[in-house]
Amino acid sequence: QVQPVESGGGLVQAGGSLRLSCAASGRTFSSYHMGWFRQAPGKEREFVAAISWSGGTTYYADSVKGRFTISRDNAKNTVYLQMNSLKPEDTAVYYCNAVRTPGTPLGSWGQGTQVTVSS
Repeated sequence: QVQPVESGGGLVQAGGSLRLSCAASGRTFSSYHMGWFRQAPGKEREFVAAISWSGGTTYYADSVKGRFTISRDNAKNTVYLQMNSLKPEDTAVYYCNAVRTPGTPLGSWGQGTQVTVSS
């Protein structure tokens, strides 16, 4: 199983950038597809981006396509989310998780990392 620990969130102005990291424990990290999800106040958790186990294929929600980039470093058991051109509507707690398909989480959730975008 993969146990995620997210970091890198913070407060940023609209148009700014942040890079989130997800360090995942587990010897089989490199065999899992991984995804990022987010949950805004009062809303359900939603899919943001996913990456195949090899890093060769990526998927994005329409709302972040062209602005966010997911990547991974299997040697470091880490998956990243580079977020550019941030908007106030990107404000949420961001989580990573192993995924079965791009929008289907597999394991337990970590604590997440808060991203707040001010207008």
